[in-house]
Amino acid sequence: MRHILSMLVENEAGALSRIAGLFSARGYNIESLTVAPTNDPSLSRMTLVTSGNDDVVEQIKKQLDKLIDVVKLLDLSTGQHIEREMMLIKLKAPSPMREELKRLVDIFRAKIIDVTEVSYVVELTGSSKKLDAFIQAVPNGLITEVVRSGPTGIARGAAGLTPDA
Repeated sequence: MRHILSMLVENEAGALSRIAGLFSARGYNIESLTVAPTNDPSLSRMTLVTSGNDDVVEQIKKQLDKLIDVVKLLDLSTGQHIEREMMLIKLKAPSPMREELKRLVDIFRAKIIDVTEVSYVVELTGSSKKLDAFIQAVPNGLITEVVRSGPTGIARGAAGLTPDA
């Protein structure tokens, strides 16, 4: 099962390395990883996506909790949460295909953010499934390059990831 682990970590050199090293040393796979500062300059929020059965993920969480760099950990997959991923995709846009590509972009509520004589760069935000569906909908041979952020998420309602909660 896929799990989204959201962590508050010390915003210090080496914190990311120690967390990634924990996964590497135990043979766990990191499918996606995003890190960014929070409103508190001493903390960063890390969102990590991994897969495994409940026992494996429970072991991962216990190991992460032991790391000094990890202030707080929340498994977003165990409760209601909002999840988004961002993708930039460069498409070949020959003249006969431009209108069809614009319609496809509109259907998926994406944005064309760069236009040249031969290409479009499209920005799309949504669930991973939505991004996958867009890629599948693009006519064969038109995708030049794909860049994805990986999922990031936040708990719904009162639950949250704060250092004092």
